[in-house]
Amino acid sequence: MAGEPFDNREGVIWMDGAFVDWREARVHVLSHALHYASAVFEGERAYNGKVFKLREHTERLHKSAATLGFQIPYSADEIDAITMQLLEKNNLKDAYVRPIAWRGSEDMGVSAHSKKIHLAIAVWAWPSYFSPEARAKGISLMISPWARPAPNTAPTAAKAAGLYMICTLSKNMAEEKGFNDALMLDWRGQVAEATGANLFMVKDGKIYTPTPDCFLDGITRRTVMDLARQNGIEVIEKAISLDELSKADEVFLTGTAAEVTPVGQIGDWHYTPATITHRLIDAYTKAVGA
Repeated sequence: MAGEPFDNREGVIWMDGAFVDWREARVHVLSHALHYASAVFEGERAYNGKVFKLREHTERLHKSAATLGFQIPYSADEIDAITMQLLEKNNLKDAYVRPIAWRGSEDMGVSAHSKKIHLAIAVWAWPSYFSPEARAKGISLMISPWARPAPNTAPTAAKAAGLYMICTLSKNMAEEKGFNDALMLDWRGQVAEATGANLFMVKDGKIYTPTPDCFLDGITRRTVMDLARQNGIEVIEKAISLDELSKADEVFLTGTAAEVTPVGQIGDWHYTPATITHRLIDAYTKAVGA
């Protein structure tokens, strides 16, 4: 299954009010979202038949759509119920969940007022974002030349499709150079995040993480911060410079796909995944019911 293209798989996808065969879930080539990136999405995980923080993800999907100036024509209750039905119809207990909402193809042009709003949800088995080998020793990050934009230049608080173009460019470049992923700085040169996950550093027994003022304040990020505090670990949100990051004791990433992933290298700096990272991996695994 893992090697099959995503347009040629078995199963069903929910799309605009109906469960359709996976291969028939199609979008027209002149959809506004394809040309002008007017789409928002979520990444969620189901563990043992239950989607972790499902309502929080659904509410963020609605907020992201509102930030892009449109309203999803399904309530949070409806979306949550559809998600659970979809898992059952695809016979999946442990799965990745991808809802996406987008503007349609009523006419072509930058203006978006007349476009129909579509919604689709897909689920599939996806065991790990990074390979078990990479996670065991800590993944490697290069420092991307692409920067997270200022909040007055892009809808940085939304999980919007267009914001991920620089993530793809950064991750492709990292993989071409032999790294697993890329660290992105913001427009000020401060540490921001990886291409699809939030970043934390450990120094002298305390956890530090960048203030999310120009990138997504991840649901997993907030969960891990709560877990750290419950375990008596101080968590500090602040602007973080590369110099501070170079002196960290431990570094790890968090995200729905990444879960809690140790970092072993950023550029020429090396780290050893240690006590706090492993404690939070265990705490997160317990919290999600995996």
